Amino acid sequence: MFHFLLRTIPRPILIKLSLIFSKIAPLLYYGTRYEDPISGKTYRKFLPYGYGGRAKRDNVLCPGSLSLERHRLLWLYLKQRTDFFTEPVKMLHIAPEQCFYKLFKAQKNLEYTTGDYNSPIADIHFDLHKAPFETNSFDVIFCNHVLEHVDDAQVCMSELYRIMRVGGWGIFQVPLDTSRALTYEDKSIVSEEEREKHFWQKDHVRLFGLDYKDRLAAAGFVVTVDDFVKTLSPALVDRYRLPANEMLYVCRKV
Repeated sequence: MFHFLLRTIPRPILIKLSLIFSKIAPLLYYGTRYEDPISGKTYRKFLPYGYGGRAKRDNVLCPGSLSLERHRLLWLYLKQRTDFFTEPVKMLHIAPEQCFYKLFKAQKNLEYTTGDYNSPIADIHFDLHKAPFETNSFDVIFCNHVLEHVDDAQVCMSELYRIMRVGGWGIFQVPLDTSRALTYEDKSIVSEEEREKHFWQKDHVRLFGLDYKDRLAAAGFVVTVDDFVKTLSPALVDRYRLPANEMLYVCRKV
């Protein structure tokens, strides 16, 4: 039932409904087996998530914060490896995740702007192929699980580079098929059924391979691929329900 709703309800409506769901779900899933490091709250289990195929996973969506495994990993990385929570910065958050939105907005050190094509929680709605910002505008940019949706990923990467300030940094995660050396794209694949089969989700238009780092570098970034999750104990990875093989792509403009 949960997977059916994910597949059929339009994203803007799903976001609004999930805000309501997150208020009552913690009561339904009360327990101590798993922990969300973002909120510090515990649950007997997490919810399934994914639109189908390889994207479908069990026990990954936190009932309270609505964080997924990649969000919890990013939170821990920001806490342990960066000064994100203390350094005054001007930040752009593209496709803002609900588990972060209110927390980041409340941070006194952030001049925080959110943007998206159609999200109801975004401050500005725009097409990333032509971002409505001056060159060298932001110290920090997050743009996670966006580039697999856009018509031209390379143009969007170049826009991210353009609007980032010299000395700035960003994190741009994507679904990644580590068995592929090269990113897989085929513009003749247009049906939702075929896109889910080839690109793991019905609204994806490509499947990134191990050349993702090279593509970001071609846009101008200095890219660090951080295997941060491997520094955490297996017990912690399980308790937080983290993605055991997720690499973090940290991009800098120098």
